[in-house]
Amino acid sequence: MGLIYLDTCLLLYAVEDDPVHGAAMRRRLAAASGATLVISPLVRMECLVGPMRSGDRALRLRYEQALGMLLLLEMSPAIYDGAAESRSRFGLRTPDALHLACAQHHGCQALWTNDDRLARASHGLAVVL
Repeated sequence: MGLIYLDTCLLLYAVEDDPVHGAAMRRRLAAASGATLVISPLVRMECLVGPMRSGDRALRLRYEQALGMLLLLEMSPAIYDGAAESRSRFGLRTPDALHLACAQHHGCQALWTNDDRLARASHGLAVVL
């Protein structure tokens, strides 16, 4: 199936058991067994901010365990150049532009997200779950 890049929001739903999206997201991740689920260092950072801010060590550990099961992609200067292009053309916020550029740079088959703006800017790469 290839590489599937996961946007931060989906991991937040799954790990923090979001009442609306949590269970569905965990089922979707489990069903992606033929794919390699990937993240960037940006996703890792965004996931860890909340537990660090609140001092919730148990939640931080849950995130670290979940993140450890995913392939971590590198973010080279070329990715930042691609993100600048997406920001200039589509008005994406910096984190969203970086997510898209990272997925594109690494040849991901899909970028799973819950962000319609990111989906519109991705030319079919981003899939809103």
